[in-house]
Amino acid sequence: MAITTQYTKEALDRATGNNSTANYGAIYDGFTAKGIAPDDIKPRENVFTYEAWKALGRFVKRGEHGVKVYTYIPTREERDESGNVTRQAGKRFKAATVFHISQTDKF
Repeated sequence: MAITTQYTKEALDRATGNNSTANYGAIYDGFTAKGIAPDDIKPRENVFTYEAWKALGRFVKRGEHGVKVYTYIPTREERDESGNVTRQAGKRFKAATVFHISQTDKF
């Protein structure tokens, strides 16, 4: 059972729709320091934000600490009649925390 609010869907879309590798170093360093093998770390496959995990039907276990990353998120978007983004009018810098799948459970 996935929780599909507009916010969680947007979080998952941002996580899977971006090709930037800027945070990969921090992700690999942070999760290997937590004891996760580098071969088990796959950004955009098994490393997501709290909200993106909710959209995938998983929740972050109580007491888990993720890895802080930094990203740009759109500030304003223009959409067509069917709701698809046609233009992003701006971006802002934001800190986010990502979690490995081993730190989550299914709903």
